Amino acid sequence: MDLALFDFDGTITTRDMYVDFVSAAVPRHRLMVGKCALAPVVLGYKAGLVPVSMIRACVAWTAFRGVRADRVHQAGAAFARDVLPGVIRHQALERIGWHRARGDTVCVVSGNFDFHLAPWTAAHGVELICSRLQAHNGVLTGHYDGAQCVGEEKARRIRERFDTTRFERVHAYGDTHEDRAMLALADVRMYQWQPA
Repeated sequence: MDLALFDFDGTITTRDMYVDFVSAAVPRHRLMVGKCALAPVVLGYKAGLVPVSMIRACVAWTAFRGVRADRVHQAGAAFARDVLPGVIRHQALERIGWHRARGDTVCVVSGNFDFHLAPWTAAHGVELICSRLQAHNGVLTGHYDGAQCVGEEKARRIRERFDTTRFERVHAYGDTHEDRAMLALADVRMYQWQPA
């Protein structure tokens, strides 16, 4: 039996879904305020002065601070049901199905949120490692619960969840530099759906 690790955004999907999910889950008035408040950070990112992880942290804090967690989970379930089917790569579903038919352990490893990833992975019978937001008394704080699940953190969480030595081979599928550490754990690597 093998272990198959899939990045989600841009690998299973045709594009990054972070902004799409935030736009779907957050009320319009809050999005407008957030766009104004975050404009300097976005300009810094476009100028190469601000890392993408800082942008995501700022967006999460601005969009979700003080919002009831159950409301965002409901939005995530709707997003998984109504939006994700339109952006899933047929090639990715076929590959996930191939691994599952062989009896392999399949896990999505993503920097995106559990709000929409958990319903999607549950529906497809695969495991999930991803970023989460903190909640206190059912209300989101806007802060990540631990580190964002990108880069070296992906590899750390994979090693924490799985003893990779128990598997005959490890397969990894990714599409950006944030997947490189995960790909380095694998015997069979696919980068942007090409052997790496």
